[in-house]
Amino acid sequence: MQNQPKSPLDYIVEILRSDWFYLLLIAFLIIFPHLVGWVTGEGPYGVEVRGRLRYVGQSLFWQSIIIEVLVFVILAMSYNLMFGFTGVISFGHALFFGLGGFTVGIMMDRMDLVDQIGLQPTFWSSILVALVLSGIIGFVMGLVSLRLKGVYFAIFTLAVAEMGFIWTSRWAYTDAEDGFPLQNMPEFLNPSRNRLNYYYITLVITVLCFLLIRRLMNSPTGRVMLAIRENEDRAQAIGFNTLRYKLLSITVASMMASLAGIIHVVLNKKVGPEIMSTQFTIEPLLMTIIGGIGTFSGPVLGASFLHLSERILNREFVIGGLTLNVGEYWSLILGIVFIVVVLIFPQGFVGTVRGWLSDWRNRGKPKTRDSETVTASGD
Repeated sequence: MQNQPKSPLDYIVEILRSDWFYLLLIAFLIIFPHLVGWVTGEGPYGVEVRGRLRYVGQSLFWQSIIIEVLVFVILAMSYNLMFGFTGVISFGHALFFGLGGFTVGIMMDRMDLVDQIGLQPTFWSSILVALVLSGIIGFVMGLVSLRLKGVYFAIFTLAVAEMGFIWTSRWAYTDAEDGFPLQNMPEFLNPSRNRLNYYYITLVITVLCFLLIRRLMNSPTGRVMLAIRENEDRAQAIGFNTLRYKLLSITVASMMASLAGIIHVVLNKKVGPEIMSTQFTIEPLLMTIIGGIGTFSGPVLGASFLHLSERILNREFVIGGLTLNVGEYWSLILGIVFIVVVLIFPQGFVGTVRGWLSDWRNRGKPKTRDSETVTASGD
């Protein structure tokens, strides 16, 4: 008897059953600004003082915090695509994060293309140029350096990223270390006046990036990337051109990191060399490791945990008559937390908990020797 084709209702039920956590999370993020505005009585758009709308309030503050979290979620997911799914570790990911911000900023505020060639760059065209440029540079960087193995490749990418940081910090065209403000942008995207719009656009972009990575890793191409991560020599022996797949991984990850940099720059309305600092390489690496290497939800969890912890705890606390300035010791606290998490959750939060649940489900069952397989880490 042949299986009957699934109806649209069957697909909906299947999605609800497998992705209920993500759907609940998205629903919560959709109502979150309105929920904070309702609790505080300030609304999600701003506070009206003496008949004049002021763009302040708890809802707007938390919208900016969540946007920052989503920026690091995209950045961590892009890093996880290289490191967690393909096994390519890079210390130069900040180069592409900063490249996206600088490209958009320069095209919108520094290049006088109207007088030179009669072309007025739009915000959207500058984003397209930034993504294409990041993809090309990522591809060329990988093509030149991927024949290096392990730590040698990582050191090469770190050197290139540091060259970019030093150059931008001394480039007089962009005001060197001071940077320059980003002013020319569409009004409906201006986070100072229409932060709620920007919040929802960032949320949509994050969801699309997540779906792109999950679709890629569940495709035959993604399976080859996982095989490269597990054993590149064996993948080459069965006929795969591993360089091609690693280049694809690096190119897509570079473009996603550039997109995160654009969102970050527009939110802060400033472009400066600090966006090319090693902070934007080390933090996504830590977020990926803490959340779970090679998992879909690990970078989301790791980025949310680390960034929200920093924003909530990185301040002074008064306990009785004792004043504790956590901000002074935040780096030390972060290091201790990282060590503890790695010891207790050696495969990250998601990977370790999934292993515990698997052991619990298989408790009492006879052990069998399964054939060796390489599969994507489903969440």
